Amino acid sequence: MQLQKATRKKVKLRLNLSAPSGAGKTYSALLMAKGLVGDWEKIAVIDTENNSASLYEHLGPFNVIDLHPPFAPERYIQAIDACLSGGMECIIIDSSTHEWSGAGGCLEANDKLAAAKYRGNTWSAWSDTTPRHDAFVNKVLQCPAHVITCTRSKMETVMTDDKKVKKVGMKDIQREGWEYELTVSLNIDRDTHTAVASKDRTELFDGKPPFVITEETGKTIREWCDKGIDAKDESNKKEWLDEDHASWVAASEAVKSGKYSLDQIKAKYNVSKRVEALLTAAI
Repeated sequence: MQLQKATRKKVKLRLNLSAPSGAGKTYSALLMAKGLVGDWEKIAVIDTENNSASLYEHLGPFNVIDLHPPFAPERYIQAIDACLSGGMECIIIDSSTHEWSGAGGCLEANDKLAAAKYRGNTWSAWSDTTPRHDAFVNKVLQCPAHVITCTRSKMETVMTDDKKVKKVGMKDIQREGWEYELTVSLNIDRDTHTAVASKDRTELFDGKPPFVITEETGKTIREWCDKGIDAKDESNKKEWLDEDHASWVAASEAVKSGKYSLDQIKAKYNVSKRVEALLTAAI
């Protein structure tokens, strides 16, 4: 445990697109992904929407995993692992809704578990189901690739100011709080196909007018993600602090005393290659 100054690190995107059916979630996610990684062949779609992603194959040679029922959290995790094994840099999950409310998803699985194990008590059954859902969420949050999730929203019909009937998305069909797990959540309007932010840690979209998602949107997000130091550099720094700092302090004091040769110091303090290089420069 070490107290240190806050340091901005490079990050991977965790973004959710929420909208009713027909608003353009899949198309928008593909364009954003292209701008984000710049290469169609590094993009994969985990498609639970009856092969709908493949309708956009004319955009470029992206990859697809067609995921069919049961939509258990574990199968989503397996699909993500398959994408990572294939070297994908951006994974689109279309849609995350089936993991929650689809055939074999968490809601259905919980009902069956309650009937079989808890005498119909669904509340008690969540003690088994919640960890499975949490494993899926954690897989998304800790994924070493960019992740864009598409989530259906419940559709409601409202009357607009000009007395026209309009269908709008009101709430994500996922577990409560899903959108707050991620870095950015954008809601897409079904009629105009424009997006607004409901949550935005990047400060790129919050409070901005509705906009159409394009490749440029992905490029803008990529610039934000790439700000800061590489997480690997920070890991190397920690390794230096943990493993080399003590030997460096002792060995550098020996150098200052002038009593020992470099070979004697190396043997005495069992220094690493990194410390040896510093000592050589100091001498």
